[in-house]
Amino acid sequence: MKKTILIKNGTIVTLGDKNKVLSGHALLIEDGLIKKIAPRKNFKGKYTKVVDASGKVVMPGFINTHMHFYSTFARGLGKAAPSRNFVEILNNLWWRLDKKLTNADSYYSAVIPLVDAVRKGTTTLIDHHASPFAITGSLAAVEKAARETGLRACLCYEVSDRDGKEKAKEGLDENSAFITAAAAKKDNMIKAMFGLHASFTISDETLEEAAYRGHKLGAGFHIHAAESQADQIDCEAHHKMRVVERLRDFGVLGRKSIAAHCVHINEAETDILKETDTAVVHNPQSNANNAVGIADLTALTAKGVLVGLGTDAMTVNMLEEVRAALWMQHLKRDPSQGFMEAAQTLLVNNAKIANRFFKGLGELKEGFAADLAILDYRPPTPMDAANFYGHLIFGISQSAVDTTIAAGRILMEGKKLELNIDEEEVCRKSAELAKKLWSRF
Repeated sequence: MKKTILIKNGTIVTLGDKNKVLSGHALLIEDGLIKKIAPRKNFKGKYTKVVDASGKVVMPGFINTHMHFYSTFARGLGKAAPSRNFVEILNNLWWRLDKKLTNADSYYSAVIPLVDAVRKGTTTLIDHHASPFAITGSLAAVEKAARETGLRACLCYEVSDRDGKEKAKEGLDENSAFITAAAAKKDNMIKAMFGLHASFTISDETLEEAAYRGHKLGAGFHIHAAESQADQIDCEAHHKMRVVERLRDFGVLGRKSIAAHCVHINEAETDILKETDTAVVHNPQSNANNAVGIADLTALTAKGVLVGLGTDAMTVNMLEEVRAALWMQHLKRDPSQGFMEAAQTLLVNNAKIANRFFKGLGELKEGFAADLAILDYRPPTPMDAANFYGHLIFGISQSAVDTTIAAGRILMEGKKLELNIDEEEVCRKSAELAKKLWSRF
């Protein structure tokens, strides 16, 4: 007998290019896919499970297109020296932390935010991992965490020359091996990219080898691009060109590639991103926290660049992040600009980016993946497809996620986790490992 889940009595928001807000409808899930969306009266059969979504909004699960799970172990760490700029932040905190990670640390630091993602209705995450003294097998450890929580994840390892040629080579090998292994599994839960840190920490030799391997494997690249002005200064000083130009010349850009941040790019670089169909991922809270600036989301969108929304590990709450994107775009320009651009990063563009790797995400549509977030929300004013973004940013964003479903599997219902994970034990073990890591910091 096929496993079926009927979701009834909620307001269904389909999203997609032609968003619909449907009342009086029900949604049927069968074997991990959306089987049918129709008026409630059309459903009279017997179902394995019935979810009553009265007083709730039913919508696609949220997607995070730039994340760093490993940063979990920095939470509460007070040993890093005060940092006045982005490069100091890297040297004083992140590059000290990532050197101390073990594969066990990589697993536990991934489980914690993945469980939290379930609570926030986030069902797909594109992660960028770094553990330069525990590289081999690190992506398998992160994959284990993702599979145990039931979420979709696209993973890569951050290749860099900052720890020497040997570590760069090991990073290249880890990406190659994981891309090959993920492709062989042919499922829609775990995908892979070729990870690169940033132009200013990657030599021409390493970039050339990464590009060769990535193209041979048919993989896209995931790289930080012009996050700080320091990246551009280094590129112009050492390579006599700008960051996006260098990435283009090495063949790193393209439809399956992600250029994270792009805070400090000019119009010519924006044109290159458009011409190569490279996705950009905006990370507003991280950019504000690191004081690197505000990416010009409005200008990028006007040029036709596909811009998604990531959190850069500041949160897994995508509703929190999209609000930050809007406020910061208003601050950069004026309050009349940025609303649609910010909303679409999360509600339309993240699905377009994710579907370059996965299949059928980001829309409630027959035959698409059954990844859903069900949130408490009774609209106090009329709500339809035309004004849904306003309801989401100013109302739904302040509501609790009640139920999270990924690949047709209920991961949380009635705000209670339904995972085969002992969360208390995971947190205990994570704290134990973090304490040991801090002693090595």
